[in-house]
Amino acid sequence: MSHEKILVLDFGGQYNQLIARRVRDHHVYAEIKSFETPLEEIKAAGYKGIIFTGGPNSVYDMTSPHYDKAILDLGIPVLGICYGCQLISWMSGGKVESCKKSEYGKIEITVSAESKLFKDVPEKSIVWMSHTDYVSEAPEGFVITSHSDDCPCASMENAEKKIYAVQFHPEVTHSEYGNVILKNFLYEVCGCKGDWVMDNFIENTVAKLKEQIGDKKVVLGLSGGVDSSVAAGLISRAVGKQLTCVFVDQGLMRKDEGDFVEETFTRLFDMRFVRVNCQKQFLEKLKGITDPEEKRKTIGTEFYKVFWDKIREEADGGFFAQGTIYPDRIESGKGDAATIKTHHNQVKMPEDINFDGVIEPLGDLFKDEVRKVGEKLGIPKELVWRQPFPGPGLGVRIIGEITEDKIKVLQEADAVFRDEIKKSGIESSLSQFFAVLPNVQTVGVMGDHRTYDHLIAIRAVTTDDFMTADWAKIPYDVLARISNRITNEVDHVNRVVYDITSKPPGTVEWE
Repeated sequence: MSHEKILVLDFGGQYNQLIARRVRDHHVYAEIKSFETPLEEIKAAGYKGIIFTGGPNSVYDMTSPHYDKAILDLGIPVLGICYGCQLISWMSGGKVESCKKSEYGKIEITVSAESKLFKDVPEKSIVWMSHTDYVSEAPEGFVITSHSDDCPCASMENAEKKIYAVQFHPEVTHSEYGNVILKNFLYEVCGCKGDWVMDNFIENTVAKLKEQIGDKKVVLGLSGGVDSSVAAGLISRAVGKQLTCVFVDQGLMRKDEGDFVEETFTRLFDMRFVRVNCQKQFLEKLKGITDPEEKRKTIGTEFYKVFWDKIREEADGGFFAQGTIYPDRIESGKGDAATIKTHHNQVKMPEDINFDGVIEPLGDLFKDEVRKVGEKLGIPKELVWRQPFPGPGLGVRIIGEITEDKIKVLQEADAVFRDEIKKSGIESSLSQFFAVLPNVQTVGVMGDHRTYDHLIAIRAVTTDDFMTADWAKIPYDVLARISNRITNEVDHVNRVVYDITSKPPGTVEWE
């Protein structure tokens, strides 16, 4: 890439992707690599700066992730965060010890020395700490630039060598001036100009796709999710009807979603759209299956078969495209060796299908960047901001055996729920919300008649990362309208309950 680049060297920290995203928020491209990346590779890449991530280990434990000390002599600015701070101290001859009193959560620090890193940061501010070790003695040539009550070295630097280290996490929102500190590192220390802009990305990517594809054809698997939709939009802008999108509708999507996807892409983009309607085929395979894992496996296996059977019909040389995004292919810095994460966007191609190559136009982007590209391409908000939707679709929101009647009940109930949330004006405050059919029947009274019909559970959560999630505090009047509408408008439903379980101990989905 011709962009300025920052390397995020991952030592197993939970915030590695967040660091890279925060850097990109400042219009500087960042990429994540494992701590096992060879020094020669780093030297040759032309990075403007390097950030060492945090990590769960202790630097004085020799089984922990370490790195060649020569990285500090490359002349490339370095910022160490948490474990990365301790690693810089260890590499430079300082001392790292266990804390007498660990620091977790919001801590006030005091800036005690002038530093480019703390430009426009007040003398006292709140940062997010999470450590049981600390730098007890700064290395020779380093100046301690801030401290807290229990941490004598909250940050340190060797300005001459452009090496900086902070014990806290500037990348998390709990650190009041964390974004300012990261920006200062990028612009004041590394001398970045900020050339990572989405408008440029679209223009450059379309030009690259035109050159790469030429007059050949492209086949893309379209799920209707944001990643594959934006990939389709980019490729369509580049080569038009040379693109064929294959959309498998297994009948387990939300109400009218398949029609919406087809209408959107045939209206907005100059492409060939192939829709495979195969609900009956899937239901036949799922008959009698109640175990959640067996359902998932059956749906995945059948989807794979249907999809690649259709691709075989379409394959005629050319390229295969998929909506892989950057987190799908990041190397992990955890453990003794780097491993590549597997993901549903990185599909294994059957050996009997041959393309000239695979195209992944979003392979350098995070999800929020993909959404920005989608908006600029004119893709409807409903697709660009589509909530996470499980690969097996409604199959994991229907407990027990899946039938056509149950799918219809759940689709109708879910549609009412979504409609009321949208009307209430609270949609943007919720991370995910949906209805579940638990396969439970309850006694009810409708008019003068006793009923024995389905119970619908509704679920809504708020979360930053889906690692943990809290149940959403939907106003009672909104819940009342949702319940009234579902029981009145959806056949065979006589009761609505609201799931108020956080994650943990529960999960977001029910199966």
